[in-house]
Amino acid sequence: MQKRTLGRSGLEVSALGFGCMGLSHGFGPATEKNAAIKVIRAAFDGGVTLFDTAEAYGPFTNEELVGEALAPMRDKVVIATKFGFENGIPGQGANSRPPRIRAVAEAALKRLRTDVIDLFYQHRVDPDVPIEEVAGTVKDLIQEGKVKHFGMSEAGASTIRRAHAVQPVTALQSEYSLWWREPEQDILPTLEELGIGFVPFSPLGKGFLTGAISDQTEFDKSDFRNTVPRFTAQARKANQVLVEALGQIADRKKATKAQIALAWLLAQKPWIVPIPGTTKLHRLEENLGGAAVELTSGDLAAIHAAISVIEVQGARYSAQYQSLVNR
Repeated sequence: MQKRTLGRSGLEVSALGFGCMGLSHGFGPATEKNAAIKVIRAAFDGGVTLFDTAEAYGPFTNEELVGEALAPMRDKVVIATKFGFENGIPGQGANSRPPRIRAVAEAALKRLRTDVIDLFYQHRVDPDVPIEEVAGTVKDLIQEGKVKHFGMSEAGASTIRRAHAVQPVTALQSEYSLWWREPEQDILPTLEELGIGFVPFSPLGKGFLTGAISDQTEFDKSDFRNTVPRFTAQARKANQVLVEALGQIADRKKATKAQIALAWLLAQKPWIVPIPGTTKLHRLEENLGGAAVELTSGDLAAIHAAISVIEVQGARYSAQYQSLVNR
């Protein structure tokens, strides 16, 4: 797989990373440990070198899983994890106070079985802690050799600028896909100006852009998509028009819908590194194939023409969770 550099940081990673969250958290029951380790190691065998986790995933169990899975190849991979929630639980609210950041770092190092965190993201901006204090704390951790790079997630452009002035931000991780293009307005220009890489999560629309989800799909009761307005049965039915348009393009390119969605993201900027996740080996193989799909300017124009006339139905988050983003 080709490599990409996240902005001007010098951090080189595979063009596609792997989002580990779904193996332990968010999309129903956790995957059995040995099966999950097999998926993570298969991603590495397929060329992936960026693996994304967080204390909040589980909480804590995902970091332990990633640490065990990647221990044999630790010196060949980049591990990203996150701080920012009280007790590692999003429902308990934000907490990016300096002592909490330090405590999360120390605990993550143990769970990840490593002596340094390659990329340490603030999971969500904490309105009660000046971002300068957050960036300064991570800067100290970098100087102490416990962290290599500072990242942010779902932060607004002005907050990114303020943080970057204290400690250069290596990467922003936020949602971006063919059905959520808001970052194109302010975020992408800001990142390009400052030389910050972009790591889109949910590049396949939380599974919807694969075409495997319909209005008849029933999610496990613990699946957080049950709380997402965009995943109501009515919205899923309305949004099939986007999947159908994607399918027409995929058929022409002899690729899958997921591969076209990932290839489209990769074609936007050379410093974008999507992190699709999956629990299934065949889906992993399909996703990795997206990095090999070449989209011509004509292909990109066709995709733009197809999706520009489609209005996606439903908010991407519940009102409560939406309050945590773009601060």
